[in-house]
Amino acid sequence: MTLRKVVSLAMLMGICLLPGRSQAEEIGTVDTVFKLLGPDSKIVIEAFDDPKVDGVACHLSRAKKGGISGGLGLAEDTSDASIACRQVGPINIKGELKDGESVFSKSTSILFKKMQVVRFFDKKRNTLVYLVYSDRLIEGSPKNSISSVPMMPWRKE
Repeated sequence: MTLRKVVSLAMLMGICLLPGRSQAEEIGTVDTVFKLLGPDSKIVIEAFDDPKVDGVACHLSRAKKGGISGGLGLAEDTSDASIACRQVGPINIKGELKDGESVFSKSTSILFKKMQVVRFFDKKRNTLVYLVYSDRLIEGSPKNSISSVPMMPWRKE
C-alpha cells in the first residue's frame, strides 16, 4: 500500500471517529495569547449536565488555539483542561451507570484528537467521580483532572 493510500485511509478513519456535536453551553472565555491574524488563543469555560444523572452539572475549562489555523478549525488544541462537577439539585440516576462511561466529548483537532469526560461510581463512598482527559487515535496525553460529587439528600426550602 502506498503512503498516499495510508494517509487517505487514516483521514477517512479519523472523520468516522469524530464525536458528535457536544452538548455544552459556553459560559465565557479569557484571552491568553494575542494573534494579529485570526482569533486570539483563549481559555474556554463550558457547562454541561450529566446525561444519565439529573442533579449534577459540570464546568470545564480548556485551552483553545487561535490564529488563522485556530479560526479555521485546523489547529490542534493542547490537552490542558480542568473540571469541577457539583450536585445542583436532587440526584436521579436514569439507567445503569457503567464505570468509565463517556458523559461528554469534544473534538480538539480536525482529526484524531478529542477531549473526553468519563464517569465512575465509588460505591463505598456513594460518590460520582468525573475525569477529563485527551486522547488520540495513536497516543493520548497523561494530563487529566478529576472532580468528585458526593450524592447527598437534597433539601427543599
